[in-house]
Amino acid sequence: MTETDPLRTAMIEAAERQLATSTDHEIATRAVCEAVGVSQPVLYRLFGDKRGLLDAVADHGYERYAALKAAQEQTDDPIADLHAGWDGHLAFAHANPALYQLMFTPRPWSRSTARERVMDLLVAALTRCAAAGALKLEPRTAAQLILAANVGTALDHIARPALFDDPALSHRMRDAVFSYVLTDPATRDDADPLHATALRLHAQLDLAGTDALEPAEIALLRRWLERITHPGRG
Repeated sequence: MTETDPLRTAMIEAAERQLATSTDHEIATRAVCEAVGVSQPVLYRLFGDKRGLLDAVADHGYERYAALKAAQEQTDDPIADLHAGWDGHLAFAHANPALYQLMFTPRPWSRSTARERVMDLLVAALTRCAAAGALKLEPRTAAQLILAANVGTALDHIARPALFDDPALSHRMRDAVFSYVLTDPATRDDADPLHATALRLHAQLDLAGTDALEPAEIALLRRWLERITHPGRG
């Protein structure tokens, strides 16, 4: 930890508090500096400008989001965990509406990595589903669809907070998207067996790896599996 780390954290937290109470989802850099007891040049030195500070607040929000995800007990059922993850995402949006919008609403100038890192957490959860033979698509494609639906639902609920009181709408969206990306246990044997096996083996390599092959052989195997699961990519 450097000498500036506590000060940087204090300024990020002050900005987040201001953002949470703002009616227009804006912050004033002067007020942030006054709350921490520093001059504005300190803010510019640590963050570059207000945009840099907002990016830091968004990335700090990711750390809180990831901590909540890590605290959720992982069961032996990756599908159940995926359902819980959807609800946890909505709960985070409900508890932190201003921060959530900063993290997930597109800002053309933003360099925050919060959304991409949330995507990586979802890909990891879906890789477990693929390894169990429960995924129709490769994990990142499935994650893109689920995250878009989850974020869209959350932002809609933030715009109309009463929707948070009844999970029915959220769950209808969740079930619709999940039915598209997840296999139905009752019809799983009817799926393309080669495609399903390739997805599953690729996911199991990601999760556990293998000592039976050299790194070059593993890379070649991954390439073959990707050719099977994405035949149009050549």
